[in-house]
Amino acid sequence: MTVFVFGHRNPDTDAICSAIAYADFLKKTTRPDAVAACCGAPNQRTEFALRKAKLPPPRIIMDVRPEIEDVCQRDVVFARQSEVFYEVYQRMKEHGLRAIPIVDDNDKVVGIVTLLELLELVLQGGVDPIHSREVCSNLTKVASVLGGTFQHVVDPDRTDEFVVTVGAMSAEGFTQRMNQFSAERLLVVSGDRPTIQLPALELGVRAMVIAGGYELSSGLLHLAQARGVSVIISPYDTATTTMRIKAARLIDSVIQRDFISLPAKMPVEAARQQIFRSSQTVFPVLDNGKLVGVLSKSDLVNPPMPELVLVDHNELSQAVQGAEDAIITEVLDHHRLGGSLKSSNPIRFTLEPVGSTCTLVARLFRQADLKPSAAVALCMASGIISDTLFLRSPTTTDVDRDILQWLQQFCAFDLEEYATEFFEVGSALRSGEAGRVVREDCKEFEEAGVKFSISQIEEIGFDLFWERKDELAAALEQLAKDNQLDFSALLVTDISSNGSLLLMSREPEGWDEINYPELEENLYELEEVVSRKKQLLPLIISLLDSAPQSS
Repeated sequence: MTVFVFGHRNPDTDAICSAIAYADFLKKTTRPDAVAACCGAPNQRTEFALRKAKLPPPRIIMDVRPEIEDVCQRDVVFARQSEVFYEVYQRMKEHGLRAIPIVDDNDKVVGIVTLLELLELVLQGGVDPIHSREVCSNLTKVASVLGGTFQHVVDPDRTDEFVVTVGAMSAEGFTQRMNQFSAERLLVVSGDRPTIQLPALELGVRAMVIAGGYELSSGLLHLAQARGVSVIISPYDTATTTMRIKAARLIDSVIQRDFISLPAKMPVEAARQQIFRSSQTVFPVLDNGKLVGVLSKSDLVNPPMPELVLVDHNELSQAVQGAEDAIITEVLDHHRLGGSLKSSNPIRFTLEPVGSTCTLVARLFRQADLKPSAAVALCMASGIISDTLFLRSPTTTDVDRDILQWLQQFCAFDLEEYATEFFEVGSALRSGEAGRVVREDCKEFEEAGVKFSISQIEEIGFDLFWERKDELAAALEQLAKDNQLDFSALLVTDISSNGSLLLMSREPEGWDEINYPELEENLYELEEVVSRKKQLLPLIISLLDSAPQSS
């Protein structure tokens, strides 16, 4: 089963690069099924880093809750609308099925047939002397079910409403019997009895089936050809031949056309609610109208849970949608411990005070004596450069410096020159809409009963911020409203000066105690503050904790 390595929502470079690199490490060590994933598109700087490394972005998965396509039976056994009882019954018996989806010649699902409905088809008409004889089929299907051959045939694929009549009486009595029906509907079953065959051929019946493997004499065959009577040679005796002809009835009349189908991308829980009270036994699963699987209610009893490795975060509020219902096998992070993450079994949980999750991943390569490829090495270096502002952030440790120097030997670029180019690329304020800017690298937190978010962008200078301040403020307010937060904050960091501006959607209780200059309403200058996790978040938490509690 696949294990997905995920960074946090609204991922930054470290989140995406650490997911790619750690998935690569797991593939080479313990989990060859590891796949890097992300729950949001990479920003421009991350895209630049991946292009330079010649690596594809992780698979974008916005919700890991299982969908119908994850639990349905993909090896689909189905029948076509043009098939007959015998063919469908044999297939259902072989696979132990109680119901089967039916498709037309264009592979579109037209309905379902259950075993009970199928058996009713062969028993059609019961003991009624007329209806029990009626068989809706074509001569090709009749010959196939009989395992027979044509001695002469006319229009074999035309669908007919046959009336099956067995020549098991005197010629005179049988002739009278035949005259009760339209000759063009009669399908006469006879043994080697020329006295029965002759009047049937003279009458011009639709077809004659000769039982026991016998054939028409040359004279009678010429008559059949002249009168347009098809002749089928059956290897079985008369009774078996007659029974098999009834098994050649087309299934079209018993197809259940009022049925429930399910889209492949439907969440399992939604499907469970939809089909819970349905008496339908099997549910076709469709993708763009095509049959891709079938689902039974038993498939939803214990659906498989996805396996996740979380990197660069350890809080469910920041994880991919559906993580609370997944099996989290490992956490690798460099942030504070927070949230309500739980597991049913012991897991590897790594939290270390370094500047980047990519530092931790690269150290694992080094400890395992694994040399990363040039692509993965540059990927990890990009995460470290991004999160530590190329080792200038206060979150930087000696471990980060050591690891980045170690990675340099595997990279095809000088990392100092690369870092300059990296930060010159992808100004969020130059190219992004305000709503996207405040969501690009956004993390949600909850402290002292207050829910809030902190977004961060890195720029060279604040000129673009001042041009767009008002629309960014409006976007922050909308973000808080959409996510039902008490407030949202945007930290705009100037890489060149190692300082930041902090824009708030509103100021919570206790904010008056902040010891940084207020430039305008809800806007503060934070000199030498560049780290969300080590500087800004602890500051906000301390202000919230010191706020007077409402009774």
